[in-house]
Amino acid sequence: MSLSPRPPKRGFLALIRNSFLTGLVVVAPAVLTIWLIVSIVEFIDSKVVPLIPRSVLPDFLFDISFPGLGVIVFVAFTLSVGWLAKGFIGRSLIEWSEKIVARMPVVRSIYNGLKQIAETVLAQSSTSFNRACLVQYPRPGIWAIAFVSTDARGEIAERISGTQKHISVFLPTTPNPTSGFLLFVPEDEVLMLDMSVEEAAKLVISAGLVVPDPVKLKQPERALR
Repeated sequence: MSLSPRPPKRGFLALIRNSFLTGLVVVAPAVLTIWLIVSIVEFIDSKVVPLIPRSVLPDFLFDISFPGLGVIVFVAFTLSVGWLAKGFIGRSLIEWSEKIVARMPVVRSIYNGLKQIAETVLAQSSTSFNRACLVQYPRPGIWAIAFVSTDARGEIAERISGTQKHISVFLPTTPNPTSGFLLFVPEDEVLMLDMSVEEAAKLVISAGLVVPDPVKLKQPERALR
């Protein structure tokens, strides 16, 4: 009777390496998050605090440092501008200032470009993705994760729809999901996923390594029929 060979024991260095990698996975996100928050606060403070009169700063009045004062002032100023922009006077001032900017050749291009980026990134209604889905790309039989944007509209819908309804989907690239391709796909060729948009984004960023727990998800269903 032959005995099966025992699996080789793992060395001490291998255990140390695995423990270090496990700890790094736990510690790195927290450290990077704290570092990013501190860097943003310090950056805003360095730009906003010098604009505040020194006579009203805490280090002048009470001889104490107040980290984050610039962030508080910036948030309060932004809220005030947003509140004023909703009123008639605020809208009139914005329209008047944009007319002046429109007469400046170089400034006009920079302002319009930055405005479009801000509206695209910060808008919360029509610009948000609805669901995660699968589409066959770049050829039939190969599936890729995409995000449903909206129904095809306007001239595009008139040109390609015919008897079929098309939807617009954004197909992100790995590991940077902010770049990708805009595709117009027949809705009966789109396979909807039960995972959320955030979970699908993690799957794309991690190149398939971070997979949502299948127990928490329902079976994928063919949708949009």
